[in-house]
Amino acid sequence: MPSRSTSPKVSIAFRKACTGLAVATTLSLCPLAASEAYAFKLFGITIFGEPETANDVIDPVTYKADLSTSTTDKDLREVLENSSRLVQEADKPVSGDLGLVIKARDDRDRLLAALYENARYGGVVTVEIDGLSIDALPPNPVFDHAAPVPVTIKVEPGPVFTLGRVSLTGDAAELEAEKYDLVPGGSAGSLLILKAADKIVGDLKAGSRPLARLTAREVVADHQALTVDVTIGADGGPVAPLGPVSVSGTKTVDANFIRRYSRLNEGKPYSPEDLRKAGDRLRKLGVFSSVSIREDEKLAADGSIPLGITVSEGKHRYFGAGTTISTIDGFGLEGYWGHRNLFGEAESLRIEGSVGGIGETTDATEFNYSAGILFSKPGAFFPSATLNASIKAATLNTDSYDSATVTGLVGLSYELTDYDTVSASTSLEYADIDDAFGNNQYLTFAIPLEYVRDARDNKLNPTEGYRAAIEVTPSYEILGSTVFSSFEATASAYRSVGEDDRVVFAGQVSLGTLFGGGGLADIPATRRFYAGGGGSVRGYAFQEISPYNADDEATGGRSYALASLEARIKITETIGLVPFLDAGTVSTANIPDFSDIRMGAGIGLRYATPFGPIRFDVAMPLEAYPDGASYGIYVGIGQSF
Repeated sequence: MPSRSTSPKVSIAFRKACTGLAVATTLSLCPLAASEAYAFKLFGITIFGEPETANDVIDPVTYKADLSTSTTDKDLREVLENSSRLVQEADKPVSGDLGLVIKARDDRDRLLAALYENARYGGVVTVEIDGLSIDALPPNPVFDHAAPVPVTIKVEPGPVFTLGRVSLTGDAAELEAEKYDLVPGGSAGSLLILKAADKIVGDLKAGSRPLARLTAREVVADHQALTVDVTIGADGGPVAPLGPVSVSGTKTVDANFIRRYSRLNEGKPYSPEDLRKAGDRLRKLGVFSSVSIREDEKLAADGSIPLGITVSEGKHRYFGAGTTISTIDGFGLEGYWGHRNLFGEAESLRIEGSVGGIGETTDATEFNYSAGILFSKPGAFFPSATLNASIKAATLNTDSYDSATVTGLVGLSYELTDYDTVSASTSLEYADIDDAFGNNQYLTFAIPLEYVRDARDNKLNPTEGYRAAIEVTPSYEILGSTVFSSFEATASAYRSVGEDDRVVFAGQVSLGTLFGGGGLADIPATRRFYAGGGGSVRGYAFQEISPYNADDEATGGRSYALASLEARIKITETIGLVPFLDAGTVSTANIPDFSDIRMGAGIGLRYATPFGPIRFDVAMPLEAYPDGASYGIYVGIGQSF
């Protein structure tokens, strides 16, 4: 039985994120034509060398843009500068002299639109190229290219207008204008008026009226009174249920399965929200590269609204690989192969394997191995149910225990609502374990039961909402005739402050307890509680937080309490900093006694990608164990929780 390591002081780990994705380092070497040098990229970021450039502009013309405005409103000035492509793209040449004129005319339209969005309906935008107004230029102008062509933009914003008379006509008359922020004397921004008109039509559609449409949207500015009169008219059309649903674009996925899994049942009341949810549901299957759902432009003879689901299938087979690096655990490799549409109804099969601990020891028998086969069938028995089955084998050598396990599981999850899911499983695990209690074998039958409520706005990078989960696992260890049960609960919450979610405060609390089982030795070490590492208290080594016996061997505990707090600060659109504090305790009692609370603090770096933020955390234990880890580095995909 190994004791805690005394030589390593640093934990550096590339670990899987909560999504189950492996962190794979993607490298590309891009030849540069001019210098024959190379650029090195990591996750799409140029680390050294020059980035690739696209020299595909025909007849390039450079220019110098100058924007001036009489406004003293700093926010409006910033809006105008950001709206001007001539200003924002001044370092990019245009294609020919006519291309410069076209871009200038587009800029004038964009600046006028920006003024209207800020309720400045009397504004004037003047654009001159080489001293001439763009309205006075000939059809094919020729400019002097001895120097960058001068472009002058002058903006006179004019006064701020407010809403005057507001009229809702047709079926829109049954709605209240105040609900859409259309209040006399209130803001008259064009974007607000456009959104109000769209929302009026959307609200009529939400009343099971699929043919609702806009009939009038009139805006009249009174330049003497500095008011804007608005008229919005809409025709709701008849109330209609869902009609027949057609499916197109399929190749190997069964169309009837798509129709059933969408849950757009014929005769059900029409709802735009149900259509949106059906599209999201189908996309999450992972078998389609695109999904669109459209209603017909007219009702069927029976008064229902026919629907059409159009899909484009993606690649069903996939494979991948990843790496793990740790000064404590050594080097590791993992790989997987999968199929997303095994039998034609989006059944998923995944075969995966990994080996770890390479370099920590030269004895291959001491490496950590794992292999597994995972199967999932969405829409099993009911459209809202998913069948999951797996068999996994693993060996794990840690400072707390060594184990060899084989686990089989079959379970069913059911979506109660868009936010609530319940699941029930049966599992059987054989474990051969060397730990503080010697070498023991266990054969454990368990029935994991779980309820999850997930109200986050984004699974990989939440900014608002919360997630709560409760899991109860009654268990029977067959070889020792031991009955025990575990109870675990986790809650996380997220709150953004400031514009554009510049700062997000995130917190998480987890509690767990074990009842029954006689002594700790009667419960497999894989079912006892430990803490420490990237998934709990960062800065400590994996499973380092534990009760210890007289021989300084970790025994694991019957209860635990964990808490984490993060401030996720967006520095740029892609880069963020995250200071954090973690705390945890593990006790031998059934209820945490908080006699030994361990805390870790640190700071993280986030890099936003289309598949979630790449996470890089550095943490230190505030009260390190003797000869324990002095700090940890963790890399993953997705936020820490």
